[in-house]
Amino acid sequence: MTAGALTLLVSAIASGQGKTSVTAALARRLRRDGRRVRVFKTGPDFIDPAMLERASAAPVQTLDLWMVGAARCRALLAAAAREADVVLIEGVMGLYDGEPSSADLARAFGLPVLVVLDAAAMAQTAGALVQGLRDYGPVALAGVVANRIAGPGHGAMVARSLRGIPLLGTLPAQAEALPERHLGLVLPAEVPGLERKLDALADSLSLDAAAWKTLARAQPEADDAAEAPLPPLLRGRVVAVARDAAFAFLYPDNLACLQELGARLAWFSPLADEPVPEAADAVYLPGGYPELHAATLAGAGRWRASVRAAHARGLPLLAECGGMMALAERLDDGAGGVWPMAGLLAGTVRMQPRLAGLGPQSWLTPQGELRGHAFHHSVFETPLQPLARTRRHPLGSEAEAIYRAGSLTASYFHAWFRSCPAAVAAALGAGAAP
Repeated sequence: MTAGALTLLVSAIASGQGKTSVTAALARRLRRDGRRVRVFKTGPDFIDPAMLERASAAPVQTLDLWMVGAARCRALLAAAAREADVVLIEGVMGLYDGEPSSADLARAFGLPVLVVLDAAAMAQTAGALVQGLRDYGPVALAGVVANRIAGPGHGAMVARSLRGIPLLGTLPAQAEALPERHLGLVLPAEVPGLERKLDALADSLSLDAAAWKTLARAQPEADDAAEAPLPPLLRGRVVAVARDAAFAFLYPDNLACLQELGARLAWFSPLADEPVPEAADAVYLPGGYPELHAATLAGAGRWRASVRAAHARGLPLLAECGGMMALAERLDDGAGGVWPMAGLLAGTVRMQPRLAGLGPQSWLTPQGELRGHAFHHSVFETPLQPLARTRRHPLGSEAEAIYRAGSLTASYFHAWFRSCPAAVAAALGAGAAP
């Protein structure tokens, strides 16, 4: 990366400490103060980046040493450092959780770590936890933001316990927390008064201005080599992409990858009963929350008829997670409703309270290893036999089924397209006449 931007990786001892709230509050606060802010999210995630994008008013990309790759992470960070005053990177789970972990990312690029600590039920023990996080790796620790602080006295006790580690800020418990559901935070478009809530978070964040001024600016390795261009495997092809509240799990980098492969994107909304665009040469149905909109999708006659017609004439379709759920025969929403879906895949999708799939995975395709992840609360009961199965990283055990039904490729697996662009292009009809 180039010098100039203050870069911090925001992490914690575990999930649920308030990383997203603190990152959002800090991004909004700095932006209001006139700073140019860029935010990244570590690890597979669709929802937190959407919230952080609203807080920072700038696109939020994903960083992950395994799924995204070190070279792409370096290029994204370098580009952000050139155009921003502050770069914030929200970690995933706890600092050392996962293979690779947020700590691995911090060490790979020389990033100082800002620890978010939920101090609601502790005082002096905060120091022990923070020093352990610093020394276990070790990592370069920039300081701490203590979350859910009861008042100035509580904050002073936490500060003394840190033994020289800067307490960069405190955030009191919020009367209105960012709402959550089974896959994480509620999508920003569904949160009433979100801008007010983000402003309230920023207002509540108390920062130690003197401590912030002493932070050393990050100086990661200055390898800013240009990435090799992607081959134009989808040149001249129009890829129709479903995008609405039911199909909202879209990585910006996946869309950029399709465009760099030469595709032109055409948007449509199944929830609005919009048919597959007539100009489409292929269809991409990303994940999302079809279970929350099952009644609307069941009543979307034009959409259902159009995707069946597209499949019947051999149009390539790629469906991930929620996209696959919407193409099954039925969707049991877990709340007493069983809804007809598009019917391209025999079987029933059933929602359940517990997680059915989670974690990084890869699919060894004829074109190479396509990396990605899974995260879902439903199961697909089907007589179909899988074309293949993904493998869990790093264990190597079998995971999600990949189904092939005519021109349709479907799975719970969320792919990171740039990890094997040729495999994605093949699924979307690369080589076929547009």
